[in-house]
Amino acid sequence: MDLPVMPPLAPMLAKSVKEIPDAGHVEPKWDGFRTIVFKDGDEIELGSRNERPMTRYFPELVAALRENLPARCVIDGEIILTADGRLDFDALQQRIHPAASRVAMLAETTPASFVGFDLLAVGDERLMEEPFADRRRGLEEALAAASDPVFITPATADLAEARDWFTRFEGAGLDGVVAKPLDGTYQPDKRTMFKIKHERTADCVVAGFRWHKTGGIVGSLLLGLYDGEGRLHHVGVAASFPMARRASLVAELEPLVADDLSVHPWGEWADQEAHQSARLPGAVSRWNAGKNLSFVPLRPELVVEVAYDHMEGDRFRHTAQFRRWRPDRTPESCTYEQLESPDGLDLSEILPISR
Repeated sequence: MDLPVMPPLAPMLAKSVKEIPDAGHVEPKWDGFRTIVFKDGDEIELGSRNERPMTRYFPELVAALRENLPARCVIDGEIILTADGRLDFDALQQRIHPAASRVAMLAETTPASFVGFDLLAVGDERLMEEPFADRRRGLEEALAAASDPVFITPATADLAEARDWFTRFEGAGLDGVVAKPLDGTYQPDKRTMFKIKHERTADCVVAGFRWHKTGGIVGSLLLGLYDGEGRLHHVGVAASFPMARRASLVAELEPLVADDLSVHPWGEWADQEAHQSARLPGAVSRWNAGKNLSFVPLRPELVVEVAYDHMEGDRFRHTAQFRRWRPDRTPESCTYEQLESPDGLDLSEILPISR
């Protein structure tokens, strides 16, 4: 492979803002795997956000990119997977599997798509130092003949339309919009774009915590919500605390430590079979087999208010943000019923996707 821009390359990032800026260009924020595609003839490499190649996990996409992209190019975008007319990040995560036979089977049963949103090189021309407006025009030319499952992201310069997208597109599983300055150059690993995401709050039961990787302080609080049958489900974690606060949490949580897992709502976490049918906090990390996801169980008596952007199935899609303790709420009142559900929207109204 010999391109003007070579792997590995860290993608350009976005910083969170509260309102959509009038930057002249706004796109949907895709909820998938950020990917930079490097193509030199038949050679293709899919670079991830952590700069590790993901090529082997998406053979069907490699074939589609080989057919739909210019002969030599570097394109920044997102690998997505859809089901029932909306994005399905859970199914996308399942695509990362060590067994070649499993990879081949999933490529057939849950094929992925690619949405391009920036052109970093084409032919022998390096474009990273060019303004985004020029790169976008080049991307439109490069993907003019592309077809499903390779797409160019929709974009608008109309702030009113961008606000409408922010509201409506959530129904198809998107988690906000991204605004890009038209005169901006491509700056790897720099937060020079702007992302606007949904933020809501929920009252959750704290039923455990994990130790911080440095040891001796709290790493994350494990959050739960009750379903209609009185079962406490693990819905995610809250983990954004200053180091001093992590240390003080140890003493605050110590009186609630539950020594007997047999009476804890998540006592079955050590049963590997349970992880095949439920979201439990002791599961092995798909991304890092050596990561310790065991937890310290707490009696489910403490209620916390957290901020979250959106749900993926029955869990928070991203790490929730601690807001305050809620001593005025009973744990049993923390149910799924409090969560907002956006109006449904079929993804085909955003992309001409056929699956």
